[in-house]
Amino acid sequence: MSDDVAIQARGLTRRFGALTAVDRIDLTIPRGSVYGFLGPNGSGKSTTIRMLCGLLTPTAGDIHVLGLSIPREAEALKRRIGYMTQKFSLYDDLSVIENLRFLAAVHGLARERASDRIDLALRRYHLRDRTSQLAGTLSGGQKQRLALAGATLHAPELLLLDEPTSQVDPQSRREFWESLFDLADAGTTLLVSTHYMDEAERCHRLAILDEGRLVADATPAALIANLPNRVLRAITSHPRAAQRVLVGLPGVEGVAQLGTTLRVLVQRDLPDSQLIDALQTIDASIRFEPLGANLEDVFVAATRAKATQR
Repeated sequence: MSDDVAIQARGLTRRFGALTAVDRIDLTIPRGSVYGFLGPNGSGKSTTIRMLCGLLTPTAGDIHVLGLSIPREAEALKRRIGYMTQKFSLYDDLSVIENLRFLAAVHGLARERASDRIDLALRRYHLRDRTSQLAGTLSGGQKQRLALAGATLHAPELLLLDEPTSQVDPQSRREFWESLFDLADAGTTLLVSTHYMDEAERCHRLAILDEGRLVADATPAALIANLPNRVLRAITSHPRAAQRVLVGLPGVEGVAQLGTTLRVLVQRDLPDSQLIDALQTIDASIRFEPLGANLEDVFVAATRAKATQR
């Protein structure tokens, strides 16, 4: 594995009885990058992350993380990574400072270094005025900052975050991502799983997972630019009725109502006239306008295309 690659996985597979949770995934994640996993609940994101950090043994496949073979060298890897889950995993009945001191001891930090790292974490994540507050009484955004402080206390080379913003408000999410980019600028590699499209757009590179399979892997801009579909806005006085007709038409990949209009994803060679003809009995005045694609369109197209191949 090259020195500029943080994670490399080939044929990564995990089965739970008859269920294949992760199905032959290949990944190459460069050092110092923010790499995203996008997918719905149950798509295999968490299972993949747990295998990459050595918490779960794969059924098949090869994994190398920071030059170590996983799971064989998982114990050595623990000292070099941080792991943050979507559920707050620190101690509610300990104060902010007590949680950080406990984690410093777990990581084996010497007293002076532990003091320096804790002081840095409190300043970096805006927790200096919360040191004596019990963790269980913090707001969602404050808990998130404390969890990130704990996950980075030992200055890990690789940080794995499993849907870390699922329980906080939009403002806290934006602030959290600014912290992640600061870490990336300092050389930390970040692997972030999410089901938020706006977060996925922030990643340097993005893997889209669906039912345990890798259905797309590129930069967000490349995924959007290479979308093999057209996106249209349908302007109609009867959006619900029009949606029911459109979802059953050949060549229509997806339909979503946005306010009083419809966002329609269609195959590139499907003419607008065919859509209009199908909707004449509902709304003779219906019209379509072209729209720019986004990551949600990419996700719908990628997962639908994979489903038709099964």
